[in-house]
Amino acid sequence: MLKKAIVIIALVFAASTIVSAAQLRGARDVQGYRFYDRIRKELVTLPYYGVFDNLAYQVNGTTVVLYGQVVRPSTKNDAERRVARIEGVERVVNRIEVLPLSPFDDSIRRRVYQSVFSTDGLYRYAQGANPSIHIIVKNGHVTLEGVVSNRGDSQLAYMAARQVPNVFSVTNHLRVARES
Repeated sequence: MLKKAIVIIALVFAASTIVSAAQLRGARDVQGYRFYDRIRKELVTLPYYGVFDNLAYQVNGTTVVLYGQVVRPSTKNDAERRVARIEGVERVVNRIEVLPLSPFDDSIRRRVYQSVFSTDGLYRYAQGANPSIHIIVKNGHVTLEGVVSNRGDSQLAYMAARQVPNVFSVTNHLRVARES
């Protein structure tokens, strides 16, 4: 009888521990979503973050790794500083590339911007404080980053960028938010 009582008490204790662990994990998951949203918000609200920059991040425990390309060195530094201030971040690894200064690339940026966002239906992606299409130019090579509504818009942006003179190549990394 005593053995049965001990087994029952042990089972109740184990079950309550499992439930508590599941509740704690659920709380961490909710906290994790807020954590990711906070990082994203800090990056997209940087003062000089714009259509010619691309920022991404990865979270490994309490370490945040920053990736992407920016036109200004100050944007790289500001991104690291802002993310480091977030509660729960203990370390920031900054792998953001500062694109080389180049009047040639600046000219391509302007012309690709004009070509992409003057294409019928694509102007809406340039609206707002943080455009959903980002144009990265490095040594005459263009990469389109961001999110569009459908595959057709992705293809239109790619074709518009390809028609710009003096562009050596165009890489289309646009993601489709939802299928039509």
